[in-house]
Amino acid sequence: MTANQRPLDGITVVSLEHAIAAPFCTRQLADLGARVIKIERPGSGDFARGYDERVRGLASHFVWTNRSKESLTLDLKQEEAGAILDTLLADADVLVQNLAPGAAARMGLSFEALQARFPRLIVCDISGYGEGGPYEKKKAYDLLIQSEGGFLSVTGGPGDEQMAKAGCSIADISAGMYAYSGILSALLLRGKTGKGSRIDVSMLESLVEWMGYPMYYAFDGAPQPPRAGAAHSTIYPYGPFPTGDGGTVMLGLQNEREWAAFCDKVLLTPTLATDERFSANFKRSANREVLRQIIVDSFAQLDTEAVIQRLEHAQIASARVNDMQGVWDHPQLKARDSWRDVDSPAGPLPSLLPPARNTAFTPRMDGVPGLGQHSQGILQALGYSGEAIDNLRARGVI
Repeated sequence: MTANQRPLDGITVVSLEHAIAAPFCTRQLADLGARVIKIERPGSGDFARGYDERVRGLASHFVWTNRSKESLTLDLKQEEAGAILDTLLADADVLVQNLAPGAAARMGLSFEALQARFPRLIVCDISGYGEGGPYEKKKAYDLLIQSEGGFLSVTGGPGDEQMAKAGCSIADISAGMYAYSGILSALLLRGKTGKGSRIDVSMLESLVEWMGYPMYYAFDGAPQPPRAGAAHSTIYPYGPFPTGDGGTVMLGLQNEREWAAFCDKVLLTPTLATDERFSANFKRSANREVLRQIIVDSFAQLDTEAVIQRLEHAQIASARVNDMQGVWDHPQLKARDSWRDVDSPAGPLPSLLPPARNTAFTPRMDGVPGLGQHSQGILQALGYSGEAIDNLRARGVI
């Protein structure tokens, strides 16, 4: 292996992508060295570019999911754009798409149509509900899948109007992760068979896989885990508690030994450990309102740092409840040198290193592309002259 050879060096991915799921998948492939050519609409591009302007005028979702890619604008409704795409696919290893259901097939980009011409090509189709079934054609946005997949029913506060969505696009993220791992497995399979394959990823199935615990908890019609806000629904105390200086501390107990240590060294009330109301986890959970008030009253006399020190002394798991600035400034991320600057149309921006650190290579951390930033270079590499490229641009093909 040459110095810093990455796992996907030499792999080319062509992606007809927008929003979150497919871009998150392909960005992770790019992290591993793949060349990702992102096909975008001329003029507007990936509509995630317009979600907000929070990152010095750029969209937060787009900055997160699109570093290290090449942006090529193509109006795929025009025949010449289709010819350019065909030329790219002839040398590509992977095609990823999360267009509207059926759109890729209508463009002649189904796996069956492509396999005949490009037998080594891997095709990954990402959709809301997957191929077949009564929901195949339904529109599927992240919050809708959180709803259909049962996530909302177990998230938020206990009241009927207190259901809460995740603060990030969890259904999109889950689909992007399974597309990513599915493509890696398809590349390994191709190494054995010499043939490409199709990967069908649905947001619904991706999120439902992550719902395994609450689903089995409610097995055979049993009641599902109750919504408990930021606290654990079945283990107590396990959640956020206010401190005397207006802060909040998250703490969690997992067993009776920790409960006894918590009473002795944190609450300074060792006899509470054997109180019949709280002498087992199911009793503490059933009497959580009474126990919560005892804890709140004790913590009210202390500031956040003092509470954390007591928890650390008792070897009780705890955490600060950080806001986003607290995460940007997190001392552990700084100590582990977790941030890198990447280029963007707005100048250098901090970007988190991929979480799965490998000592054998350095992940690719290239810039976030401007719309059509690489069109000229890609087309020149395909043999188009400057004049021909200008002509394509004038006619709205690129």
